[in-house]
This record gives sequence, structure tokens and C-alpha cells, in this order.
Amino acid sequence: MRPILASLLAALAAAALSLQLAPPAAAQSAADQAAIQRLITSQIEAFRRDDGPEAFSYASPGIRRMFGSAETFMEMVRSGYQPVYRPRGFEFREIVETQGRTLQKVLVVGPDGKRVMALYTLEQQPDGSWRIAGCQLVALPEEEA
Repeated sequence: MRPILASLLAALAAAALSLQLAPPAAAQSAADQAAIQRLITSQIEAFRRDDGPEAFSYASPGIRRMFGSAETFMEMVRSGYQPVYRPRGFEFREIVETQGRTLQKVLVVGPDGKRVMALYTLEQQPDGSWRIAGCQLVALPEEEA
């Protein structure tokens, strides 16, 4: 892995670990919840097709600036996020609000059959659309999955 990708992965993981989860949020409308789930599903489908430009288009402006190109973004996803890059399946769980951020929990079964909780950080854009601002993978003990 390139040193810059390792640094970016470490920074993203550290930022995600600092988040404290709050109870499920009622702040998101049903339409926003549906839009968030469509967004994440679309990105996962783009990953499955190796469509880097489309997958990158769902990222927030900050993530797009951080990685600079769809190629760099896809390299990071392939090397550090196999469960969402090639999931066997996934299931949406609750949306939570924490420290002013919207998180969508997604139970993912990775290509190795192991279950992880993907915590997607989302940002609502000025036009009302949503973009993915980060994703943290949390290993789950088998009994929690």
C-alpha cells in the first residue's frame, strides 16, 4: 500500500473511532432515510462493478478533495474496505446522530463470510442531497451479528 493511502486510512479510522454513538435519531425524515440508503446501495453496486468514477461521485466534497481521483479512492477501498468493496450481502440498520453527524449503520457480510458493522458518515449538501463522508468498519463478535 502506498504510504499516502496508509496515512489516509489511519486518519479516517482515528476520526471514526472518536465518534460516540447516540440513540437512534428521529431527526431524519423518511425521505432522507430512503435517500441515504439509496446512496449507499448505489456506491456498493458501483464498487461491485469496479466503476470508480461512479463510486467516487457519491463521496462528499471533503473525501473527493482528500483522494483527488477515482483511481486513488478505489485503490484505498480495494486495500482497506473489502467488506463493502465485495460484500456477500448487507442490511441497513438504524441511523444515528452524534456530534452533529449523521451515521447509517449497515450490517455487512464480507467476501470472507465475516460480519462487520459499517458506520457510514453522511453529509447533507446545500442542495439537500446526501454524500458519503466516511466509513468505519467495526468487527462484530459472531453472537452480535
